[in-house]
Amino acid sequence: MASLEYLGMLPFLLLIALAGIQLGIVAYCAEQAGTAARTAARTAAEPDPHPDAGAAGHDAVSGWVNPAIGFPPADDARAVKATATVRVPSVLPGITIFGPVTRSATMPKEDASP
Repeated sequence: MASLEYLGMLPFLLLIALAGIQLGIVAYCAEQAGTAARTAARTAAEPDPHPDAGAAGHDAVSGWVNPAIGFPPADDARAVKATATVRVPSVLPGITIFGPVTRSATMPKEDASP
């Protein structure tokens, strides 16, 4: 009898476990988007910036994340703003619950003088 009760609860336990895993993936994607945005903005704010600062943002995160990095105009001419958007993968194929995660970072431009 106890095994029948366990079999009845098993789908609910699996659903709760999958929900926990999905929330962990969302949090990880948000953290990776923030890392990509900060790295891209910091690289573009250097006195001699790299020609493709977005590549630095890509290199700073896990390979499967694949962020889309953009450089919208900053509010201040002495700063660089970078925005990274990461698509959140789903634990269950074909079911999309969460949209993409976007994070922005603004870094002041560094002076070339010592």
